[in-house]
Amino acid sequence: MLDGAMHDDDRPLGRLLSRRETLALLGAGGVAALAAWPRSSVAAAATGPCVARPALTEGPYFVDEQLDRSDIRSDPADGSVRPGAPLRLTLRVSRLAGGACQPLAGARVDLWHCDAAGVYSDVADRGGSTVGRKFLRGYQLTDAEGATRFTTIYPGWYPGRAVHIHFKVRAAAPGGRVHEFTSQLFFDDALSEQVFAQPPYAARSRGRVSNGRDGIYRQAGAQLMLAVAPAAPGYAASFDLALQTA
Repeated sequence: MLDGAMHDDDRPLGRLLSRRETLALLGAGGVAALAAWPRSSVAAAATGPCVARPALTEGPYFVDEQLDRSDIRSDPADGSVRPGAPLRLTLRVSRLAGGACQPLAGARVDLWHCDAAGVYSDVADRGGSTVGRKFLRGYQLTDAEGATRFTTIYPGWYPGRAVHIHFKVRAAAPGGRVHEFTSQLFFDDALSEQVFAQPPYAARSRGRVSNGRDGIYRQAGAQLMLAVAPAAPGYAASFDLALQTA
């Protein structure tokens, strides 16, 4: 969403997934939506930090840029780096089956979010156009431990939405199909207030939406809250995602 535009970033493409449809299924070679088990029964089977997480809407600003990179701060068009507090994010993907978790290697994880001014790259809407720019977008494949590691910045905000990062997990399936699991990660409101008191975030007027006032967050966001810690010169965070296995 470009700063100043209406908050349509997360109007669903199609319908929103229901509570029973928010888990993911790792079938023969891929990830697909599972609508068979209620969320509570899966959580009870999980061990340690391996917990099934709910899916959330993709919104209209996913662009499949095919950018294989861990540092997504720069714009390949001119090499410029988006300003903001550095954030090192580790996303670990596991498969959950029989009450046990195993790392899921080779899955593709895309990450995308707005910059400090609330602007997404390579989109056009009522607020303007960034078409051709590709900052704050990229993907990584999970390693043998199911982990991907990104270097980005703490996201900014825009009208109507709490602070968040989008991610998508994809894997190939038989018959040439591609299955996917898409959701969002959220940030503690108090931490965001601290970050946004610093430049370049502080240059914007007040009006940020808190998590509790964000309709997308209220669906399941508390389960998608990032654990963020100071890590000079910025922050570090990690998140564990378990995909329900057949």
